[in-house]
Amino acid sequence: MRMSLVHAPTLKETPKEAEVPSHALLLRAGFIRKEAAGIYSFLPLAVRVLKKIEAIVREELDRAGAQEVILPTVQPAELWMESQRWEKYGPELLRFKDRKQAEFCYAPTAEEVMVALVRRDVRSYRQLPVNLYQIANKFRDEIRPRAGLMRGREFVMKDAYSFDADEAGASRTYQAMYDAYVRIFERCGLAFRPVEADTGAIGGSRSHEFQVLADSGEDSIVSCPSCGYTANVEKAEIQRPTGPLGSTPGGKFTSVPTPGKKSIDDVAAFLSLPKDRILKSLYVETDKGAFLVLLRGDRELNEIKLRARTGATWVEFKAGEAKATADARTSDGRPAVSAALAFGYLGPVGFSRKDIRILADDSVRTLADFACGANVEGEHLISVELSDLGITETHDLGMAGHGDPCGRCGGEFAFFRGIEVGHVFFLGTRYSEPMGCRFLDKDGQERPMVMGCYGVGVSRIMAAAIEQNHDGQGIKWPLPLAPFEVAVIPLAADGTIAETADWLYGDLRAAGIDVVIDDRPSRAGEKFADADLIGFPIQVMVGKKGLEQGGVELKVRATGARDLVPLDAAVQRIRELVIAGRRGLRA
Repeated sequence: MRMSLVHAPTLKETPKEAEVPSHALLLRAGFIRKEAAGIYSFLPLAVRVLKKIEAIVREELDRAGAQEVILPTVQPAELWMESQRWEKYGPELLRFKDRKQAEFCYAPTAEEVMVALVRRDVRSYRQLPVNLYQIANKFRDEIRPRAGLMRGREFVMKDAYSFDADEAGASRTYQAMYDAYVRIFERCGLAFRPVEADTGAIGGSRSHEFQVLADSGEDSIVSCPSCGYTANVEKAEIQRPTGPLGSTPGGKFTSVPTPGKKSIDDVAAFLSLPKDRILKSLYVETDKGAFLVLLRGDRELNEIKLRARTGATWVEFKAGEAKATADARTSDGRPAVSAALAFGYLGPVGFSRKDIRILADDSVRTLADFACGANVEGEHLISVELSDLGITETHDLGMAGHGDPCGRCGGEFAFFRGIEVGHVFFLGTRYSEPMGCRFLDKDGQERPMVMGCYGVGVSRIMAAAIEQNHDGQGIKWPLPLAPFEVAVIPLAADGTIAETADWLYGDLRAAGIDVVIDDRPSRAGEKFADADLIGFPIQVMVGKKGLEQGGVELKVRATGARDLVPLDAAVQRIRELVIAGRRGLRA
């Protein structure tokens, strides 16, 4: 390909709308253009990257035994009603009616359509297992699309769905797809980690996310170097502190005025106490009732763990919606709790509401001589002990973080940020049971199929690769994903330099290398800047000085290394660099 024919409208300035490096560089390097919030057009360079990602995905999915299909992006509401997700999915689901007033949605995922497809044609255990996938556009009406392709509304996604006769077979398929995902991201040249994760809106009994490590990532991950356990902080298990609960006698607490001090930081500063000696009390309502949740002041509540512990499907924080009243008193004279209480002063001492249950995080077990809200506006209690609270058990309800003890072995967690690019789910019968996706087993008994679900964010991989591989000059593509593996850059538009560049370009193409020649009548500095901005992994400069020395200059974009290579050895040297790059090796 010749750069004079490539539609790649580069920009010198970063657009104001850009929020993260990948967003800025994809716009500046002429890969994407915004059409609406969270909706982008993909230009030729982006399409080349997407096609390379798709090729890797297809090869590994086919190798794992999956087969490609093409499903409709417009899906009938009836199927979503069968799965009971039409209302549950929320406003992210784009709903509309056709001219006959029939209800449809634009696919954010394809569980319902895939189940309908399989249940229609698969009736016997002899036809199982079945594993089908597609690569297609999806749409989710995000409330706040941001960060370009990282959190867009329309995106390119690979989603696969497996159907097995029993859990043993489904587990084997799950593992095969997990292994395929590992190969996919290794072949993409990305630094990543598989992590245990929550199943979220998709459902199922277990899942793993595949996270590309990047400082700009939205997701928080912890990993134990001792045993290798890695999980999203929302899922990560923290080792329970040892020792008895509330062994120190209480009853010595006193009330102190803390006017206007509502946050943990404010209270800690005002009382000259560290945050880990303050008890945080949160009032939450769920579909399983109301709870007062207790945590150490330096900890954050993990809503997913709370839902898992209570069996709730939704959790709503009720901070500051109602205030304490003193019209009722406990046996020790403290005001009884009447409602949600004033934000910042809620506490468990004397808590007597039977319709509001108390749940304590394991972090509370380490508290002694601490402070908490007094259930009175502008007051806190100090010198409180666990025995004053009346709690008898604690649970893992907190968000895991750096330095926390691993729930598997007790090792110390290390903290990372990541970008989710893939997710595998063990669905079980979550969709097959309500949608009647059944088969006849060996004994002629009808049973629901056991399912798995597997997604890869194809367009998100493109953005994640940039978040992980860029510098001040532009993109540093891993070679397997680059729009072109090699760029030949002649420093003159005619004469020996142009002829040599054309000859080199032809020989590289003949050697099976994906190469572009920058034949534009532009200044050398502009060509160099665009080559670095676009991120060509291997750049070959053909100039007067190099030819006088009998060679051409090779530059490896990832490292910045430069080398003058004899002209007669240039093709072989470039070919070696390309082969190493295709294998995921750094040149």
